[in-house]
Amino acid sequence: MIYTVTLNPSIDYVVETDKLKIGEVNRSNKEELYPGGKGINVSLMLKELQVENTALGFLGGFIGEYIENALAFKGVNTEFIQLEEGFSRINLKIKDKAETEINGKGPHVSEDKLQLLYKKIEKLQDEDVLVLCGSIPKSLSNTLYEDIISKVAKKDAKVVVDATSNLLLNTLKYNPFLIKPNIHELEEIFEIKIDSIDDTIFYATKLKDMGAKNVLISMGKDGALLVDEEGKIHLSNAPKGDVVNTVGSGDSMVAGFVSGYRRTKDYKEALKLGSSCGSATAFSGGIGKKELIDTLKDEIEVKEICKINM
Repeated sequence: MIYTVTLNPSIDYVVETDKLKIGEVNRSNKEELYPGGKGINVSLMLKELQVENTALGFLGGFIGEYIENALAFKGVNTEFIQLEEGFSRINLKIKDKAETEINGKGPHVSEDKLQLLYKKIEKLQDEDVLVLCGSIPKSLSNTLYEDIISKVAKKDAKVVVDATSNLLLNTLKYNPFLIKPNIHELEEIFEIKIDSIDDTIFYATKLKDMGAKNVLISMGKDGALLVDEEGKIHLSNAPKGDVVNTVGSGDSMVAGFVSGYRRTKDYKEALKLGSSCGSATAFSGGIGKKELIDTLKDEIEVKEICKINM
């Protein structure tokens, strides 16, 4: 079974206006509501690929009820822990010529609720996959992801981490199966500006040397790069299309990669499916549909460009 963990889920409330005027009353032209959070996006894409999975995390209040109902409607299995106080986030995204976002901070998570999550994690079996994605509530420590991984460290479960800065770096000592920073997050981790594919390879390889088995870097219009556990470096192109919304694109790539690898045990095929899923979501404005994923997959070419010395 694949388990996704979303510690700070949200409703994404997307509003389109002609022109946002600060300090004045604005009228919307279009409004949409989505269950949000990186792990939730992974679960939704896995379901689109007809891969069974279970979404874990914390939910609170009437917003939490909406999120759980929306996932149930999509057919996603859920085992969220219900918080007794506070409510899950609302993330407001205002679109005119540019996009303005206001993200909620999320509810307080008590120690006893955190222990309930740990108990669920400890039940994972060998060959299960655990996907840790996104931000965490401010009430929790930035060692949380490594604390979660420590609960399954003695099992042969595969752990995937898609997070930023120390949330990601703190997990490397446990040799996660896959990490997926995007190119901007890679720059942030190493406090540098990446100007070439050689730079990307160099710093992705450093993350592998620091403990990650596989390092997947999403690069937007420049495609994606994978340094796999054997030291092979694969590069995929990005298919042509109009980008509607990049929210959830990286999460869709994670879902496609995990699904592709579980089915084929082939990193080239995993990267190809991951790239097509990420692009399908970017071109759709929501989680990409399987029909579009299959179409885009035919446009994606994966090349092995070199191999590092290990």
